[in-house]
Amino acid sequence: MNEIFDTYNIIFLALAVFILFRLKSVLGKRTGNERPPFDPYSRREDNGSNEPAGGRQTDNVIPLPGQEAGHETRVQEREDNGDVVIDKVAPQGTALNQALKQILSVDRSFEPQEFLQGARAAYEMIVMAFAEGDRKSLKQLLSKEVFDGFVAAIDDREKRGETIESTFVGIDKAEIVEAALKDGMAQVTVKVQSQLISATRDKDGEVVDGDPNKVTEVVDIWTYARDTNSRDPNWKLVATESAE
Repeated sequence: MNEIFDTYNIIFLALAVFILFRLKSVLGKRTGNERPPFDPYSRREDNGSNEPAGGRQTDNVIPLPGQEAGHETRVQEREDNGDVVIDKVAPQGTALNQALKQILSVDRSFEPQEFLQGARAAYEMIVMAFAEGDRKSLKQLLSKEVFDGFVAAIDDREKRGETIESTFVGIDKAEIVEAALKDGMAQVTVKVQSQLISATRDKDGEVVDGDPNKVTEVVDIWTYARDTNSRDPNWKLVATESAE
């Protein structure tokens, strides 16, 4: 039994040595064309061009915002279907339809439905920021003139020692009602029907305006604007009025 076991061991050992020898003879040779080991912390050589060192395009390039895969395709599809999309928002032949198409002609990224989604989100943020006296958030969303007006109202409220308790219930409806393009400045007016619970309390905690237990329907008409010649894609609130 031991003799058989020793014989098998010798055979397997001989095979292992043979296989290792063959692998070394094939894989162990250096041709001078091997790539150096990858070092993620090493600096790339500056060869005076935009091509990576070594003359080969790397596969781990991170695209800049707006250059993600498929971006140009989506923009082209939007341009091709632009009139159809706008016709769904504003009837053909109307002044609103014509104005929206003028905006689209100078702003390839403009899409009415996406704009409305952004306007709805901005409306809630602005309403809540005003109630909370959040000047920093307001400054990012409002034009200078509107911001100054909002801040003046907040200052007066704080001087009187008043606070606003506000709960945003939701938006029932938001629709584009006007649009215009003048000297590259696009303006889009949105009518928003929302539901809020709001109450203003004085310094003693007494309610002086509103009702903390009642949902109120509010209708506002807000106008947003953007300079289409600017690289900044953000719209800002430039005018407000109440429809009531």
